[in-house]
This record gives sequence, structure tokens and C-alpha cells, in this order.
Amino acid sequence: MNAPAALDLTSLPDRIQSEVQRAIQRSIKGVEYIASSGPSLGSTPKDILAVRGTMNLYHYRPMADEIYRVPILIVMATTNRGYILDMVPGQSFIEFLLKRGYDVYMLDWTAPKPEEKTLRMEDYVLDFIPDCIRRVQQDSGEQDVSVIGYCFGGVLSLLYGSIFNDGPMKNLICFTTPIDFREMKLFQNFSDRRYFDVDRLVDSVGNVPGDMIMTSFDMLRPASRAFSQVQLWDNIWNDEYVKGYRMMDRWGSDTLPLAGEYFRQTVKDLMWDNKLYNDAMSVGGRTANIADIKVPILHAVAEHDHIVPYDAAKHLIAKVGSPDKEELILKGGHVSLVAGANAIKRLWPKLDNWLAGRST
Repeated sequence: MNAPAALDLTSLPDRIQSEVQRAIQRSIKGVEYIASSGPSLGSTPKDILAVRGTMNLYHYRPMADEIYRVPILIVMATTNRGYILDMVPGQSFIEFLLKRGYDVYMLDWTAPKPEEKTLRMEDYVLDFIPDCIRRVQQDSGEQDVSVIGYCFGGVLSLLYGSIFNDGPMKNLICFTTPIDFREMKLFQNFSDRRYFDVDRLVDSVGNVPGDMIMTSFDMLRPASRAFSQVQLWDNIWNDEYVKGYRMMDRWGSDTLPLAGEYFRQTVKDLMWDNKLYNDAMSVGGRTANIADIKVPILHAVAEHDHIVPYDAAKHLIAKVGSPDKEELILKGGHVSLVAGANAIKRLWPKLDNWLAGRST
């Protein structure tokens, strides 16, 4: 039987002093946290090319002397704002791409107005995205365009690519994009057709409030918000931790409402009938079978994604028709895959390696 380890009493005063100093710093920093605003996000220089309804198209100003021929259009999820990919200098995916020599555009969204409750899936797939593609072509002078879709922006990009499979999309990159909506377990329970009257909801409220959508995300991890606040207090003396927390917390709380008819279609076609997975999806009367996508495609997924579990995303690469296709599985969650310290080390350089040779 091993003897118990001797208690190192000589270090006890130093440990007590350290904890006292940390407690003092918590008090000071706690007051600073309440009194100050968070860091400015989405500050990479850009020009607004178009604003139409809920659609915003940005062009980021180049940061490299030599630019790849093929421009990139980033398509954001309709529930989220694009600054998750443009946090602060040194932690911005957009800035990284620009410094690596890419010509970057972004299709970002704003909240639909009450009169825009009639927007449907075809408005996004057959109108907004093609309009942005045309504007990118005109502005860049290039016919080929690479598309990056984040989360549900990836779903919209897949629908666009399957319908317009003869071009001009040259490459497609999807981040954490669901295909099998049966595996979106909490959302399946939330939208169970036996109990969830989507028609009554949309007919009553029009656009679906962002708070309702954010609450459904919180239900995936009921204790996560309280736990994160405990962690914040424990680390509030650490300026870098607080900076990162404020960035992610602001973005996570900044959830956009969804146009009512678009939400109705999403629930019925994807959540209930799983049409994308079952090869039965159509948009505005046009068949949208992702097997018709033939361009090079990369799908990056996170091992610990609680919003789009791997089981919901894993069939994408098998279903697309491209001979040049790759799935990239990385450690992290739905957000940390694309933003933050882990993304800087893992996803960003891998994406650069994949895209560089396909952008000339």
C-alpha cells in the first residue's frame, strides 16, 4: 500500500496569494465587463455591392498582391449573421482568405420584414443566389465562382448547385451541412408533425421570431448557457478568455427570424419528408437532386457538433455525383469548426490547401 503523498506546505502561501489576487481581479474585471461593450466584429474592409430585400452582397477588399483567378462567394445560413467568419483581426476567416490571395464575396442576410413573410425557398435558391453569382461575375470579370456554404447556407448552395449543375459554380465547399434531417434529433422532436402545427404558427405570426429559433438551439444543450456563464466568472480575470466569450456570445444571441413561408417549406419538405436525403426535393418546380452536382466538393464536419450531428451530415459526399469529392472530419463543434483558435489551426489551412489548386 502506497504511503499518502506529503502535503507541500511551503507552496501554500503562494497558492493562497494567487487565489486572493485572482479574486480581486475577478471583482475589478467584473465591473469592467458590465461597463464596457464587446469588441467590434466584422470590421474587415468591404464594399456593399447589392442590397435587395433580406439579401446583402459584400465584396471584401484585397489584402494580397496576387489574387487567385476564381472568386469565392460565401453563402451564410439564413438564421445567422456573417460576422462569425469575420470576428476580429487575427481571428477572422475572411481576413485569412484575403491574405492568402482569394477574392472574397459574401451573401449575408438581414431580418425579413413583415411583408416579406411570403419569401419561399425558390426566392433564395432561384433568385437571391443566382443574382449574387451574376454580380460576382460582373464585378470580378470571371465566369467561374467557388461557393462556400455554412450550415443551412450549405443546404441552399447544394440546392442551387444541383439545379444549375451546368455552371457557373466551379467548386463547392460546405461547412457542417445537414443532409439526413431524421438525424437532427431535437429538431425532429420539436417539429414532430403529430404535435407541431406549422401552418397555424406561420399563419398566426408570419415570420418566425429569432428568439424562438435561438431557444430551440438552447434546448440542444439546456445547461450550456448557465455553465458558460459560470466559466466566464471563473475566467473573467483573463482578458483573452473574456474577449473570446463576448464574441461568441454576441453572435450566438444574434439569431435572425425566418420568413414564414420559407420556414413552412423547411419543416414540411426537409424535417418531415426528408426530401433532400430521399432524392425527392424540388424548388419552384425544378428538380434538385444533389447527385447532379459534378464539381469538386469539400465537406468539413465537426466531431462534436450538437446542432448538425455527424449522422445528419455524413451522407453528403456519398450522394453528390462529383468524382472529386472529400469529407474532412475535424475536432470541434458547430461554431469552433469555423471560428476561434481551433479553426485557425485546423480548418483554415486545410481549406487553403484544398482550394488553392482549384482556384487558378
